[in-house]
Amino acid sequence: MVSFAELIVSALGLYAGIGIIFALLFVTFGVARVDPAAKGAPWGFRLIILPGTVALWPLMLMKWIGGGRRA
Repeated sequence: MVSFAELIVSALGLYAGIGIIFALLFVTFGVARVDPAAKGAPWGFRLIILPGTVALWPLMLMKWIGGGRRA
């Protein structure tokens, strides 16, 4: 039987794993669509936003799909 703590750790690991994969794709292809000012941004900028993108990947996914429209 899996304990509650193991379940939480597994869920967080899954969330982080998806976040890392998404963030790599987002900073490579999606950031310019969400923020046109980021078009042609250097890799230094992309590395700076990488951790936040990992943490907030569901929000960034919605913005990417929506084309960066403001709510």
